[in-house]
Amino acid sequence: MQDSNNNNRTEELLPGTLDMMILRTLTRSPKHGYDVAESIQAASDDVLQVEEGALYQSLHRLELRGLLDSEWGLSANKRRAKFYRLTAAGRKHLAAESLRWSRLSLAVSRVMGTV
Repeated sequence: MQDSNNNNRTEELLPGTLDMMILRTLTRSPKHGYDVAESIQAASDDVLQVEEGALYQSLHRLELRGLLDSEWGLSANKRRAKFYRLTAAGRKHLAAESLRWSRLSLAVSRVMGTV
């Protein structure tokens, strides 16, 4: 993950953060990998850029855990692409991780004096 506002400095994310953002990105509709990365970048106002290697490792890991399903299809530019969608287990996991993230981020913000 890179912070595009800081000269391509690579930022360390807490373990599981990328997985959580991928799951959140797929709540509305199936997407292929490039679309997932673009959605995360847009939702973060271009602060976060997902590196391709990290993205596909996470997608594969989430699929192996049964949190995502995938199928091959055609992208908007008519190229063959693997589309990912949330499973019921993925939705349940995302709900639990969202709660955990809310508690953790609030606690860090309190320590930092930003809330």
